[in-house]
Amino acid sequence: MDWKGRRQSDNIEDERGSSPMGGGPLGGGGFRFPGGGLGGGGLSFRTIIVLVVIFLVLRAMGVDVIGLLQQSGALTGGSSSGSGYQQSDNSGGTVAPANDEMKQFVATVLADTEDTWTGIFKSMGQTYTDPKLVLFSGSFPSACGTASAATGPFYCPSDQKVYLDMAFFQQMKDQFGASGDFAQAYVIAHEVGHHVQDQLGILPKFNRARQTMSEVDANKMSVRIELQADCFAGIWGKFTQQKGILQQGDLEEALNAAQQIGDDTLQKRSQGYVVPDSFNHGTSAQRMKWFKQGFDSGKLSDCDTLNNPV
Repeated sequence: MDWKGRRQSDNIEDERGSSPMGGGPLGGGGFRFPGGGLGGGGLSFRTIIVLVVIFLVLRAMGVDVIGLLQQSGALTGGSSSGSGYQQSDNSGGTVAPANDEMKQFVATVLADTEDTWTGIFKSMGQTYTDPKLVLFSGSFPSACGTASAATGPFYCPSDQKVYLDMAFFQQMKDQFGASGDFAQAYVIAHEVGHHVQDQLGILPKFNRARQTMSEVDANKMSVRIELQADCFAGIWGKFTQQKGILQQGDLEEALNAAQQIGDDTLQKRSQGYVVPDSFNHGTSAQRMKWFKQGFDSGKLSDCDTLNNPV
């Protein structure tokens, strides 16, 4: 992907030096709703009360809870393993350069999504509002709960921001076998696809409907939402191709990434078997199919995963 020298988005919030907590294994991703539910969220009120009670009991017993947490590293900053960059804990440590190459890449891809969706919305007589993209390392608060390395990239509709720990790109390469700049761009375009859904009213409608759904039915609907975001990412890929900046093998990189992060492939890799009722992003075959459909068509009308077989 020939991305260097292109316009970079100003909608990047680089919080890598201010992430308050260390991270863990990467995974998941997609979108979140405030208050938990699909994709996770913050601590519940009941959980907070329980933790406070435990804290007070331990203090009464003479246990130095704060000291234990500090010794374990839970209250200090730290860099994610294999991230390729460093962060600090606000105490003078090394932080990522303000305009490092990886940040430039993310800002360039985000700018291309802005151009693509601004044009598409304008053709429909609508106005596209650009999302913000927050770069963090380890853990960072969002309006949909704590963003952490453990969740992978996700979109929060409450603040209309995409959250990305770029260590995920290293994990894609090292653990998933999904390398390449266009594979990384596909991940960003997928999360922006959720913002497009939010702008079109699709996510709010699903958020209301899922309140009365069983977990199995909510997962099935989540799959359709995720596959549509894959298709929207494909539409972005189509417009990128038309700009003449794709290189040989780029499309294959994105399709391989879609294959490697399918629910069935991830479950086989992690536990040796699959549980279809727990799928919430789609199988490898489905994710490849819908990205390719968006890429081939370039039309929103061909991304209706909600009313067509997936």
